[in-house]
Amino acid sequence: MGISNAIVIGGGIGGLAAAAALSRRGMAVTLLEQAPAITEVGAGLQISPNGIAVLRAMGLDAKLTERAAVRGQAVVLQDYKAGARVARLDLMRGQGAYPYMFVHRADLVDILLGAAKRGNVTVELGAEVAEVTPGATPQLRLTDGSRRRAELIVDASGSHSRARAVLNGADQAKFTGQVAWRAVVRNDFNHPDEAHVTMGPGRHLVSYPLRGGRLVNLVAVEERDSWAAEGWNHADDPAHLRNAFAGFGGRAAAMINAVEACTLWGLHLHPVAQTWHQGGVVLLGDAAHPTLPFLAQGANMALEDAWVLADSVLNHPAEQALARYQSLRQPRVTRVVKAAAGNAARYHLRPGPLRSAAHLGLKLGSTLAPWAMVGAFNWLYHHDVTAPK
Repeated sequence: MGISNAIVIGGGIGGLAAAAALSRRGMAVTLLEQAPAITEVGAGLQISPNGIAVLRAMGLDAKLTERAAVRGQAVVLQDYKAGARVARLDLMRGQGAYPYMFVHRADLVDILLGAAKRGNVTVELGAEVAEVTPGATPQLRLTDGSRRRAELIVDASGSHSRARAVLNGADQAKFTGQVAWRAVVRNDFNHPDEAHVTMGPGRHLVSYPLRGGRLVNLVAVEERDSWAAEGWNHADDPAHLRNAFAGFGGRAAAMINAVEACTLWGLHLHPVAQTWHQGGVVLLGDAAHPTLPFLAQGANMALEDAWVLADSVLNHPAEQALARYQSLRQPRVTRVVKAAAGNAARYHLRPGPLRSAAHLGLKLGSTLAPWAMVGAFNWLYHHDVTAPK
């Protein structure tokens, strides 16, 4: 017997994608979002081919072009002093059927919200979940005291989800000793259609264009001892960002100096949840596997999760569907989380023989064997969860 109705908690990318995917073939879905509106401002996303595969299967990839998403040509690693190139990974080489795109987060949220609404998903705003209870018929309680029941409850509300704690106990997150600023500036710098990683001692800057190249998204990461809270919406003084990256030169310095508003968040490492489902309650996206931003895979993993969950629920018996979903997703996201956590150290090497040797190796690799450097990511980018199994 299949599942005919669901509640999805969280109106972010994972929650919207799950709601849209579940509703595509007639499931009755209600999406609960605690904010008064589903909006996103001032942020970019890298949607790699594995994420584009999901959007194409949902009939949404063309809408990225309508929103002037930028097709990424390369990832360029460069030195912080003057922006000298260290290595270039050609994203057009051996890319396969799906492109690599730079997308404004607000545009993707709006595209997914439109898909959910076309699927007749009921969206309830200002609905904050206080408690989730698994069971034969799972239920939840909102902060206003009202209760909701459904055959399936999908918690896509992030790393501090109520259901994650119920299924796995208290989270064991650890502060990584790193903080990140994010900002969007006008592209007055002739930034090419590439993702640039500008590497400096104990810090790095990621930049890439958005909305037809009119804007540039910035994510600046610094190692430091002082703890900082999680969450993307903690406003900070741009002067703090400029002070932290005062040693950077070239285009990176110009872009940082142009920042007029930014947010700051502390980067915390969470374990991948051991238990993803119980009693009709299931975790999705950051609720199951919060991911550091150093591989640009948070949104892509949420899209993959949404597709696999919907495919499992709509095509397999209820008692098997959620176990199938976890068994397919847990090994992959564990590898992604581990790979992302290891990248920061490579970007933050201090001046000395190790940094010189590492950069020389990258330069030689990208020059003499560029196919090998790009091919090292085939396991990530060429994975298509929508392909027939």
